[in-house]
Amino acid sequence: MAPYPLDVAGVWRGVESVQPGEALHLGADGSVRTERWWQPPPSDLPLAEAAPLLRDALGAAIAARVRPGQIWGADLSGGMDSTSLCFLAHEAGAELVAVTLEWAALTNEDAHYARQAARHLPGITHLTFPSGTLPGHFAHLDESHPPLDDPNVLLRDRAQQEHMVRALREHGALRRLSGHGGDHLVAPQPAYLHRLVRRHPVAGARHAAAHRAAGRWPLATMLRQLSSRRSLTEWLAAQADSLAATRRGQQRNCDWGPPLALPSWATSTARGLAAEAFRQAADSSLEAFGPDRGTHAWVHMARLAGVTSALLDEWSQGVRLPFEAPFCDDGVLTACLRVRPQEAGHPAAYKPLLKAAMHGVVPEEILARTTKDDSSQEWYAGLTAQRRTFAAWAADFHLGALGLIDPAALRRSMLAPSLVAGGAPELEYSLGIEKWLRELDIHPDPSHLKDHPRDRHASTSAPSSDA
Repeated sequence: MAPYPLDVAGVWRGVESVQPGEALHLGADGSVRTERWWQPPPSDLPLAEAAPLLRDALGAAIAARVRPGQIWGADLSGGMDSTSLCFLAHEAGAELVAVTLEWAALTNEDAHYARQAARHLPGITHLTFPSGTLPGHFAHLDESHPPLDDPNVLLRDRAQQEHMVRALREHGALRRLSGHGGDHLVAPQPAYLHRLVRRHPVAGARHAAAHRAAGRWPLATMLRQLSSRRSLTEWLAAQADSLAATRRGQQRNCDWGPPLALPSWATSTARGLAAEAFRQAADSSLEAFGPDRGTHAWVHMARLAGVTSALLDEWSQGVRLPFEAPFCDDGVLTACLRVRPQEAGHPAAYKPLLKAAMHGVVPEEILARTTKDDSSQEWYAGLTAQRRTFAAWAADFHLGALGLIDPAALRRSMLAPSLVAGGAPELEYSLGIEKWLRELDIHPDPSHLKDHPRDRHASTSAPSSDA
């Protein structure tokens, strides 16, 4: 995950991003300024008082979108996030066409819980897709699509999603409701421990022990992070100095963010560019999102959810089924942040804030779920099936031509028997950037500029060398 403020930084030379929570003011005289319109609220309410606020915020987010009698496509994964939205949309009068992906692993339970939910939603059209009946992960990578605004990892299940979109449209859906963002918003990051151990040492010690057990954190690492008093800018500067080693298994922590690292195939040029970007951010007048690390980490996760939501929305325009993610609304984030983090973030409880908010709306047998499925089996199968495409890419890496990767090292990781010798997340992000660069070569101009050659020179920017 890119740290703040690089999480929403523009990748185009000469184009600056307006930060989430800020408004852009254009003066009549041509002046431009930004002004912050959103601030995180105090996290001071007990769970019982914060839960109704989240229930009202999600209800308002649905009411702003759904009108009685409208046909809505909806993700019904079987997880708590999308299931909650389906019940709220049904309550608002939507006619739902819901889709569920049934992953192949025998231990997965998504489809079971999705069917349970559907039985409590009269009139719903429920479409279940076993993963074996859909295109595999990374399928059709050799097909060309107009690039989205930013590099992304949406290529993993793009073919699967396009298949389900067609099914939703065939059933009359004109928009699609998604639970994206719920994982990011309804529970705080473990960074809340940093404040908790100072204000309530006994409770902080108990929570820290629980997180350490759940995440298998090294004791020395946890104690060092909990005792650290360095600022956000000091943390960023330190990350710039320690990018040399790939560090895995430390993604959940109680610092300003997870330890930053580049994959083993990154070149010294790439490391130097990344380190310089971090140092420049550390040298700026950077302020954290809130009074403590926990609030900052929580808001940062919401920003990351928003980035992906914007890309999904852009993609949805191309497949003609607009995408909606109510969990990414600012009102929902504000409601989530009101809860005392220690009451919503203990690792022994699964999304207690959302569970309490949906009490009486979603059936209790569904709210009682504590498991979460994954698609690892399909992910590895997709990588295996696409070896030939990856081998063709390896002969002409765009990232290699830019001097950002060692082509031989990335080729070994993609084609090795283990498939992920350099790390699964690192590989997927590198493939996403490579695909994006290839699409830019094929589609150098946005489609809306193709009929306006007079404006092309003035309106088209180039990716910056450190994008």
